Amino acid sequence: MKIDGMTTTYGIIGWPVKHSLSPLFQARFLDQNNINAVYLPFAVPPELLSQAVEGLWALGVQGFNVTVPHKEQVFRMVEADADACRIGAVNTVRRGENGWQATNTDWRGFKAVIEGLGVDIGGKQILLFGAGGTSRAVLHALNELNPGSINICNRNPDRQAALIAAAKESYPKLNCEPLPWQQDAVTGACRDSVLLINTTSIGLQQGQGFPFILSGQGVAIDAVYRPDGKTAFSEAAHEAGRLCVDGLPMLIAQGAAAFAWWHGCDRPDCNRTLIQMQTSLGREITGLSGWGRSG
Repeated sequence: MKIDGMTTTYGIIGWPVKHSLSPLFQARFLDQNNINAVYLPFAVPPELLSQAVEGLWALGVQGFNVTVPHKEQVFRMVEADADACRIGAVNTVRRGENGWQATNTDWRGFKAVIEGLGVDIGGKQILLFGAGGTSRAVLHALNELNPGSINICNRNPDRQAALIAAAKESYPKLNCEPLPWQQDAVTGACRDSVLLINTTSIGLQQGQGFPFILSGQGVAIDAVYRPDGKTAFSEAAHEAGRLCVDGLPMLIAQGAAAFAWWHGCDRPDCNRTLIQMQTSLGREITGLSGWGRSG
C-alpha cells in the first residue's frame, strides 16, 4: 500500500479495540476498490470519548466505526438516520458538510447472515437470548423479515421488559414475548423455533459454557465471535444438531455495509472476504451459500 498526501483516513473507536478484526477486512475492501485510504484502530477510553470524536473531526478523518462501549454515547453526538434512531445506537459515522452523520449497519449485517444461511423465518418462531444494544439491532432486522413470534430470554427481567416495551412501540407488528431464564422454558421454545439467536456475551471467556442445553431443528446465529469460531453458544447449538455460525459473518457483513455507505459503492463481496478471514484465522472454511461462491 502506498501512502501519500492524498491518502484519507478511516478507523474504528472502542475500548478496548486491539482485538478488532475490522482493520483486516476493511483494508481488503480498500485494496479491492483501489481507494487511497487507510483504516486504523483508535483505543478511546469512555472518559475521553467526546474529545476523541472532536479530534477525529479536527484531523480530517472521513469516517469511523464504533464498537463497545461507545455505540449509545456516540449516538447522542451525531446526526443519526432513521434506522439508528429506532435502534438507539450507531456503529458507523461519516463526515458531512456540517458535522458527523451516522447510521447503524449492525442490523444490515444480521439480515445478510440470515439471507446467507438461506433460512426462511416468515411466520416462524424465533428464540432470542439477550436484551442489550445488539438485540435492538437484531429486532430491527427481524421486523423486515416478518417472523411469527419472538421469544426473548434474558437474565435480567427489567432489561427484558424494557426491550419488549421498546419493540412494541417501534415495531407494532412484531410479536415479542418474555421467556423465563430457565431450562424447561428454553427447551420448549427451542423445540418450536426455526432460528436461535445469541446476543449475550456469555461464553466469550475461555472455558465458559452456555447455560442452557439447546435442542430442536433449524439454524442458530451468534452475534459474538472468537478467533477459533467456537463460542459457547455455537458449540451448544452444534451439539443440538443445528447449523450455527458465530459472529464473524455478521461482523464482515455490517462492515461491508459501512464501507458501501462511506464510499457510495456496491457492498463488497462478503463471501470472498469471509473465506479470506477464515483462512487467516486458521478456521474451517465455511462460506455462506446464500452469499454466492467466491474464493
